Amino acid sequence: MERKKMVKTTLAPQRRSQSRFPAQSRPAAACLLFPFNMTDAAVSFAKDFLAGGVAAARSKTAVAPIERVKLLLQVQHASKQITADKQYKGIIDCVVRIPKEQGVLSFWRGNLANVIRYFPTQALNFAFKDKYKQIFLGGVDKRTQFWRYFAGNLASGGAAGATSLCFVYPLDFARTRLAADVGKAGAEREFRGLGDCLVKIYKSDGIKGLYQGFNVSVHGIIIYRAAYFGIYDTAKGMLPDPKNTHIVISWMIAQTVTAVAGLTSYPFDTVRRRMMMQSGRKGTDIMYTGTLDCWRKIARDEGGKAFFKGAWSNVLRGMGGAFVLVLYDEIKKYT
Repeated sequence: MERKKMVKTTLAPQRRSQSRFPAQSRPAAACLLFPFNMTDAAVSFAKDFLAGGVAAARSKTAVAPIERVKLLLQVQHASKQITADKQYKGIIDCVVRIPKEQGVLSFWRGNLANVIRYFPTQALNFAFKDKYKQIFLGGVDKRTQFWRYFAGNLASGGAAGATSLCFVYPLDFARTRLAADVGKAGAEREFRGLGDCLVKIYKSDGIKGLYQGFNVSVHGIIIYRAAYFGIYDTAKGMLPDPKNTHIVISWMIAQTVTAVAGLTSYPFDTVRRRMMMQSGRKGTDIMYTGTLDCWRKIARDEGGKAFFKGAWSNVLRGMGGAFVLVLYDEIKKYT
C-alpha cells in the first residue's frame, strides 16, 4: 500500500506539469524557438517572422553582386576613394572592373552586414504588416470597398517599413559604407569589417553618424513599402483564389510590383545613400550640408538622371525581392 501511494504522489506532479502544455497545432520551428505556450496571435507572429526572415536572407545573398554594383554607381560621386577619372561608366564597366581591381569575392563585400540587416528587416516588415492590416483593414470588404481596401494596404505596408527601419538603420548604414569601400586590401580599405565600421563612425560622429540620412530614408521606405506590400496584396486579393494561385502568376505579380516600387522610390534611396557617405567626413570632405542641399546639388551638378544611377541594377536586384514575396507565401502554406 505504501509503495502504491508513493507512486501516485510522484506521478501526480508530472501530470499537472504536462497539463500546462496542451497539444497545439504549431509549426516545428516555432515550437523549437519558442518552447512555451503562446496565443494564436503570438504563433502567427512567430511564423511570419521566421518565414519572412529565412526567405529574405537566402534571396539577398543570391543577388549580392548586383546589389554592390548598384550601390557603387549610386554613391561613387560622394566617395573620396573614387576620383573622377576612376568612376564607373555604367553597369558593364562596373562588373568588369570590380574583379580585376578588387577580386571576385569583393562582389560580396558588405553582404554579411546585409544578411544580418535584412533578416530582421524583412521579417519585421512581414510580421508588422499583418498587424497593421488588422488596424487599417478591419471590417473592410475588398469587393465592395476597393479603394478603401487599396488605401489600407498602402498604409499597412508603409507603416511596417517605417517601423522596421527604426530598429535596423545602423546595419543598413554599415552595409552601404562597406559596399562602397573600393580598397583592395589592408591599408587601402576604409573599414576592416562590420564591427570596425560601426565603431569608427560612432567614435567620429556619435549615434547621429550611424543615422545619417534617416529622415529621407523614412520618406523613401514608406513610398517603397507602400507599393511593395500594398499593390501586391491588393492584386493578390483580387484573384479568384489567392491561396492557390500558381507560383508563376505570383512571381509575375511580385516582379512587376518590385520594379515599380523600386523605380518610384529610387531618388530617395540615392539621396539617403549619398548622405550616408558623409558620416566620418571632416572639413572639405563634406559634400552636402543636409538632405535638401543634397537634392539640390545632385540636380544642379549631375542632372536629373543622376537620381537614377544604378536603377537598372536595382530592377535586376528586384528579382530577389519578387522571389522573397513568392517564397514567403509558399512557406506559409506549410507552416
